[in-house]
Formats: sequence, structure tokens, C-alpha cells
Amino acid sequence: MKLEKLSFEKIVEDLHDGLYFVNKDRVITYWNKAAEHISGFSADEVIGKSCSDNVLTHVDNDGNYLCSGMCPLAATISDGKPREANVYMHHRDGHRIPVSVRVSTLTDDKGSITGGIELFTDISNQAANELRVKELEKLALLDNLTQLPNRNYIEKEFHSRFEELKRYKIPFGVLFIDIDHFKQFNDIYGHDTGDDVLKFVAKTFTTNSRPFDVYGRWGGEEFIGIIRNINYHDFKIIGNRVRYLVENSYIIHKNIKLNVTISIGATLVQESDTMESLIKRADELLYKSKANGRNCLTIG
Repeated sequence: MKLEKLSFEKIVEDLHDGLYFVNKDRVITYWNKAAEHISGFSADEVIGKSCSDNVLTHVDNDGNYLCSGMCPLAATISDGKPREANVYMHHRDGHRIPVSVRVSTLTDDKGSITGGIELFTDISNQAANELRVKELEKLALLDNLTQLPNRNYIEKEFHSRFEELKRYKIPFGVLFIDIDHFKQFNDIYGHDTGDDVLKFVAKTFTTNSRPFDVYGRWGGEEFIGIIRNINYHDFKIIGNRVRYLVENSYIIHKNIKLNVTISIGATLVQESDTMESLIKRADELLYKSKANGRNCLTIG
């Protein structure tokens, strides 16, 4: 049975996954409703633009910018082979979201490649984060600007993790994070733009965290991540991934792309630690990152 055009269009529009088409120059020609929902960009904002025109700007796990090189979609248009990959997409609000992408080709009646199709799925733990925000609002443990847990909540979380360490020997680590040159950024662009930066940095943390890890706002431009059940190797990977993603995130302000970097002090809990000693050590490591030129992670 031949699928009617209107039925096909309705199926595509009702997909839960984001879907878009590009021509051979990677100019976007179609953008479905789920793509709007996941990315924050409306069809009117993206159709007719290249993927890299402040729209998707995919990066990989190491922070490499894919849209200027051979991204999965470009590679598939080039050789005709379908591909799958996990990448990080730029959201309209500035933060990065992890997506699973599947790409294939568009062809004409003769089988010649005319463009590409990308289907993408949000693989962040967004539903869990939204539930957490609602619960924290009830308990007055939420930072209203960033929608992250506030300092009071983080202190309670520390007590829980120390109790877990004592009873079950489950280790955890702390990321002490500071936005580089943030006061200078505020002076140049204003506090409203600074608030937008705080929000997209916070959103980058939550959309790329594991469900059982917690990121909170410690104060000002400082954040703390409590990373559960972790070893040194994976802890370092998580810390650097967060740093890469923030570095490659941005907002558009008066047609200018603005981005910031973060410095991180990272440390694993020790048997003799208290909350105070653990935070102090992470803070000292953060300042080593600052002294080493910023936009880096120091672990110890």
C-alpha cells in the first residue's frame, strides 16, 4: 500500500525524535516538531541555514568541533554509508545536550545522493532533573536563577555521601568549579547577560550528568559537583568532559557569540576527610587551575 504524502508528513511531524534534512552543502531544508522541542530552535530559525551557523554546532566527547570538519552527516553524504554516534548538540539557550544521532542519505530517483537525514534523540536525564527541580522547590533548596540545588542542599548531600561512605564504602569525588573572568564578563556585557551565562553553564552540568550525581550552585559563579561511586580515571574524564562542553557552549548576544571557560579543582574523598577538609582541598586545587592559566582541571 502506497503511503499518502499527508500521512507521511504527519508521521514525521509526530515523531518523538528530532529529524532534519540537509542538502549536499549541509543547509537545513526540513526540521520537525521534536527537533524544535529538543534543540529549542524553531523551524523558521534554522531552515535555510547551515548546521554550523550558530545552530547545532556538534562537538564530540573531547570537545572537538565537528561541523567544520567531517561530522557523521557530512561523512555519510560523502560515502553513502549510514552512521550512528553520540555527540553534544548546542541548545538555543546556550547549553550542550547529549544526543544519539543516526544519519543516512537522501537520494533522487536515479539513486544519486542529494543530501542527508539526521534523526537525533535526547539522551540526557532531563526527566529526572525536572522531577528534582520540583522537589527542591517544595523544600526551598533550589537556586532560583540556575535551577540547581542551592548551598543548603549541597551541604545535606555531603552528609549523605559521607554516611554512604561510612556504611557501604562507596567512594565519591568533588568538582569545585569556577567560571573564569566572570566579574570582568559582567562588567563588559552586563549582569543580565551574566545571568544567562550562569544559566547555560548550570544547564550544561545537569543535562550531561549521571542520574545519581549532583551539581549545585555554591555561590556567585562557583559550583560544586558531587560525583558518586567513581574511580580516579573516570572522575578525570567526567571533569574534563564538563570543561570541554562549557568551553564549546555559547549564547548569542547582539549577534555576537559569547562563551566562557571554567576552572576545576577535583578530588576524591579520603577516609579521614570531613566536609570542610574535602571542600578546602578541592578549593585549593581550583586555585592551582587558575594559576596554571585557567580552563583546566587539577586533580589531587
